[in-house]
Amino acid sequence: MADRFVAVAGNIGVGKTSLVKFMHERYGFEPFYEPFATNPYLDDFYKDMKQWSFHSQMWFLTHKYKLHRELERTNGTLVQDRTIYEDAEIFAQSLYRSRRMKKRDWETYLTLYEAMKKSLKPPDLTIYLRCSVRAIRKRIKKRGRESEQDIPAAYLRRLNGLYEEWYENWDESPKLVWESEELDYVEDLEGHLAFRRAIEPFL
Repeated sequence: MADRFVAVAGNIGVGKTSLVKFMHERYGFEPFYEPFATNPYLDDFYKDMKQWSFHSQMWFLTHKYKLHRELERTNGTLVQDRTIYEDAEIFAQSLYRSRRMKKRDWETYLTLYEAMKKSLKPPDLTIYLRCSVRAIRKRIKKRGRESEQDIPAAYLRRLNGLYEEWYENWDESPKLVWESEELDYVEDLEGHLAFRRAIEPFL
């Protein structure tokens, strides 16, 4: 069983992967990354969200559940790039609210998620990275993933709003919010030290 499990939460492009790498290199945490690259529906989803929302989210839900169970069986202190909780409570929720997922599909998805959630051990700490849509779009462009280049700004704004709502109501673990606009904890010594002071009481 894992000694401790830290979850890194946040919108597309807020710097989750950079933080997971930083915590791996600085603290020796075992990293678990989001399996976005192997989702066979993702390119289709970004081209036609309404048509492919259920397929894409079910794929993520299934693989995130398997990843979470693997994480629970792994020894050491672990850090995960985006959790199953965000997939369901933010991304799938957003698609349903914006009518890009049909009600019956959402209800099927939610029933499965709730059953899965009951069997999972929640994180020991959740770090929420907050970032503006403007900075997110710059990072998306810079990292160059083809499937992400045409993501509408309105979609990113909606996700940011849902993340704020989710963070306020998240009570499954201790939580910490960090402004990741400039990625100071990675690139700047003063920011690096400030981040260490903020996180180390939880570790």
